[in-house]
Amino acid sequence: MTATEPLDLVVIGGGAAGEKGAARAAYFGKRVAVVERRDEPGGATVHTGTLPSKTLREAALFLSGFRQRDLYGVSVQVERHLEVAKLIERKDAVRELETGRMLENLARHKVELVHGSARLVDATTVEVTGNRGERRRFTAETLLIVTGSNPFRPPGIPFDDPDVHDSDSILEIDHLPASLAVLGGGVIGCEYASMFAVLGTDVHLVERRDPLLPFLDAEIVERMTAGMRDLGVTFHLGERADAVARREGALVSTLPSGGEVRTEKVLVTAGRTGNTAELGLEQIGVETDDRGRILVDEAFRTSVPSVFAAGDVTGAPALAASSMEQARVAVSQAFGFGHDRYEASMLPYGVYTIPEVSSVGLSEQDASARGIDVVAGRALFRDNARGAIIGDRDGMTKLVFDRATRRLIGCHCVGERACELVHVGQAVMQLDGTVETLIDMVFNYPSLSETYKYAAYDALARLGEDGAS
Repeated sequence: MTATEPLDLVVIGGGAAGEKGAARAAYFGKRVAVVERRDEPGGATVHTGTLPSKTLREAALFLSGFRQRDLYGVSVQVERHLEVAKLIERKDAVRELETGRMLENLARHKVELVHGSARLVDATTVEVTGNRGERRRFTAETLLIVTGSNPFRPPGIPFDDPDVHDSDSILEIDHLPASLAVLGGGVIGCEYASMFAVLGTDVHLVERRDPLLPFLDAEIVERMTAGMRDLGVTFHLGERADAVARREGALVSTLPSGGEVRTEKVLVTAGRTGNTAELGLEQIGVETDDRGRILVDEAFRTSVPSVFAAGDVTGAPALAASSMEQARVAVSQAFGFGHDRYEASMLPYGVYTIPEVSSVGLSEQDASARGIDVVAGRALFRDNARGAIIGDRDGMTKLVFDRATRRLIGCHCVGERACELVHVGQAVMQLDGTVETLIDMVFNYPSLSETYKYAAYDALARLGEDGAS
């Protein structure tokens, strides 16, 4: 019989969330092990999702000359035979840097990294089977499941066709397709649609929702959509692909309206499923939904009190940033470290489309739906000196204020560096800042951050007050 090794915490999953949860517990003196099936830590964030796709985005922007087109009249045509692998070869260097950093962090905190597949024996015991069949057992006061997710493959789609892809396999294609149908207009679908479009691929985006990304501010989404149309993306909103079939050398996606989209390749982005099938959750009573995602409460505790779960395996929002914070909070809740709480309302969303979008807090429409009398202020990048320098004529910073308290309750950015820019608004919101807070701030000149001051001035004018600008 395999001897049981005692610990305080066993973390199942060595991705971004697993690393942060383990480090949090170890920092407070807990004995921790992380179980990971891959040879290296990192999970989807490092190996198949976040970092590889963002590397492709940067390569696409660089090779297409997108950022210089309007400034210098540069016309760049990307060769169709160019291998996608060469576009994202930088990902290998990025991956090595990030996995090296993670290994160093785990070692610094004296966290053992155990390679193998984990299965829950009971509410406090985990059995790990290594690549050679060797087995180890760990018992711990708390178990944290952060095994992530994988692309959902809906029935009726011929994934056995080499030109039909999900969001993992799309990174394995060997050339730029002349045309691509993206079935699903969520965050991943919109990101890939814009990436391939900027490289010259004829992209068709099919999405049943209209408008896209309803969790974002509607005005920001309109600007994002307009920017994607300028890249050549054709939208089929209010539609879905009832069937995909190969006919006469092309893949044909049939729409309910009777229309057809004929393309060289198809990318299906139909959501994610939790990586829980082999964990033995049913045997110990951990509840999941119909896509294998683990059900948790506000403390990330599952239906079994000693078992916690965080990150993509629990479903939306399935962002790397949110997953890491959820794991930290889950560990703090489990062991009583301080008063950590997961504040979903302060979670920033980053959508790496072209143009980039980022948001934190309430959208204008959501605030109004809650009965809040709001005032919105806007500043366009085309009116900003840094915006003129970089050639971003369509970007915008939008601020949403509560008229009664004058507090900033929502910040929404679209355009170059939006995912960096949004954090100024996030910090002001975290500190209960008001319209006057932003007007009193001094920003570098020229900088896109200066748009905060002028968006605040715009809001002040809408409040019926004058402000010198």
